Amino acid sequence: MSLPLTAAARRLSVFLLSVFFALFAFSGSAFAASTETMDLTNHPVGYIAVMLFVIAYIFVMMEEKLHLRKSKPVLIAAGLIWFSIAAVYVANGDTESTAEALRHNLLEFSELMLFLLVAMTYINAMEERQLFDALRAWLVGKGFSYRSLFWITGVLAFCISPVADNLTTALLMCAVLLKVGENSPKFISLGCINIVVAANAGGAFSPFGDITTLMVWQKGVVNFAEFFDLFIPALISFTVPAIIMSFFIPNDMPNPVTEAVIMKRGARRCVALFLLTIITAVCGSNFLHLPPVVGMMMGLGYLQIFGYYLSQTFKKHVENERKRAEVHQDFRLLNRLDKALPFNVFNPIARAEWDTLLFFYGVVLAVGGLGYIGYLSEISTIIYTGWNHTLANAAVGILSAVVDNIPVMFAVLSMNPDMSHGQWLLVTLTAGVGGSMLSIGSAAGVALMGQARGNYTFMSHLRWTPAIALGYVLAILSHLWLNADLF
Repeated sequence: MSLPLTAAARRLSVFLLSVFFALFAFSGSAFAASTETMDLTNHPVGYIAVMLFVIAYIFVMMEEKLHLRKSKPVLIAAGLIWFSIAAVYVANGDTESTAEALRHNLLEFSELMLFLLVAMTYINAMEERQLFDALRAWLVGKGFSYRSLFWITGVLAFCISPVADNLTTALLMCAVLLKVGENSPKFISLGCINIVVAANAGGAFSPFGDITTLMVWQKGVVNFAEFFDLFIPALISFTVPAIIMSFFIPNDMPNPVTEAVIMKRGARRCVALFLLTIITAVCGSNFLHLPPVVGMMMGLGYLQIFGYYLSQTFKKHVENERKRAEVHQDFRLLNRLDKALPFNVFNPIARAEWDTLLFFYGVVLAVGGLGYIGYLSEISTIIYTGWNHTLANAAVGILSAVVDNIPVMFAVLSMNPDMSHGQWLLVTLTAGVGGSMLSIGSAAGVALMGQARGNYTFMSHLRWTPAIALGYVLAILSHLWLNADLF
């Protein structure tokens, strides 16, 4: 049986290669050799690129069911798109243009990746120092009612996400819900929806709250301080659905939980260094016009120096703590000291969300490829020329609920439509909070479907989409009214 199969495989390979070379032979005759950008929107390669992007995103949306990491399909799609584009240009005698365009995309990705890597490292360092565990234990031990916890976790998600990013914040608050609401699946479901909406809303008025706002800031279309013009619209997008959902939260008391957590040495100083890092990045960008990533990488140096100090003084600190624990007969602390390990800054780096970073790489390159083909300029012409800008930017937010806001915002930034400052703020708002309308519309929603599996699902979120959409519309209207002088 092996011979026929081998022959069949050989014939299939020859056929595919023939189709491949015929495709690019056609492209060579269709265009004259030129170093100018070609319009491939009506070319077979353009159709193939769109098909690859759509297929990749179908796999991304089915990540929870297939257990296939979202970075894998987009990495392959991005590579195939650029290989296809390059083959067309090479067939037309242009060996430089595609490489230059790709390097431009890689530069944008590298700045964002290094920025996110530093932020993730600090968050992981604070988690390793048990700062978040202490916060969770404090909330759980206070004996709040379900309705109180619904509002507390939502408000905390809204307040923390501008600094810690919406994904990390949502995971932290969900851990609280799962701890106190284990006997109330309805509370967990509604609480998760509230956290997703709050985290996305809080991230919309800060460059550090979401990848999309970070992209807008790095691109320079909105300055750091100008993001805070979106505070009230973002707050409205969170509070309106939260008020509606709160009437359906049981007002019972969860089972009391007592859980004492001792933060590890240096936890608070990690927070201070993270704030110093943010200040460094902001000052470098605003006053010296350097890319924010330079300040962030400098901040990583702060953490590394502090980590060196912790490791060098580790033994002496443990000895002092052990003597104190023996005097007070604190056996819990003694047991903890027996298991203590010195701080290593490379452990938080290794625990960064590499799947998210690689997914972002694939998205940036895939969307960049579609833009290089010519699709983004066509969409820009249709939407931002044929439509009212306010309507177009509202549609961007709705689209981000289906496709995910990262590629949508990257596409808008790549189009670079000629809009007023108020419209740029509007699209920043809609791309940030629009993803809350569906559970798959944001990284926070996708993550919580996995963390609260069975309690928080696509359908449980969909039932409250009308309430979330009402908040979305009111947020847009409030921005148009409050920031009317920017339009």
